[in-house]
Amino acid sequence: MQDGRRTAIRIGVGGADEVASMNRRMGTRLILALIVTLASTAYAQHTAAANPRAKRQIIVSVPDRKLAVLENGVVLRTFSVAVGAAANPSPTGKFVIVNRLTEPTYYHAGVVIPAGPGNPLGPRWVGLNKPGYGIHGTNAPGSIGKAASHGCIRLRNRDIVQLFTMVSVGDTVEIRADRDDQTAQIFGGEVTPVAVAQAQAAAAVGGGQ
Repeated sequence: MQDGRRTAIRIGVGGADEVASMNRRMGTRLILALIVTLASTAYAQHTAAANPRAKRQIIVSVPDRKLAVLENGVVLRTFSVAVGAAANPSPTGKFVIVNRLTEPTYYHAGVVIPAGPGNPLGPRWVGLNKPGYGIHGTNAPGSIGKAASHGCIRLRNRDIVQLFTMVSVGDTVEIRADRDDQTAQIFGGEVTPVAVAQAQAAAAVGGGQ
């Protein structure tokens, strides 16, 4: 019995040693895995910092009721939009994105509408450096493709969610009132006479210099 107990003790000690050895091996593996993870994360952050995304450009064609996202002149995606109604036309010109909001609250003339299905801004807001104007979703999807907004650019809610992921603060937005060569190439259609006249005038001024 005594030998049996000694044997049991020796086996118990051996088992404890084996468990301890296993724990050491597992600890080593965990440390190595952590080192690899940290190194991978640091490399990814360094790569992102060393290779920042190129600035993107949004072009909105008022007559086409469409919006395009470009990077280095290449069209990444186009969307149908609603533009400003005749009484409240969308501002034209070059702008910069200054903020991006998820689930925005709507404020207008004493009216406050929280985020939700009834919010006129939809689920996302992309604000421009012209106060009060931006690109957003809508609670009136039937308005898309029409001149129906108070001046902002409206997208279907599923589209504004996608656009939101594609642009950042600092990216530029151009809202064009007339169809020119670039918008005709992007969206199709003919160049409007006003744009042709402007191009011809610019060429004449350039030639005079």
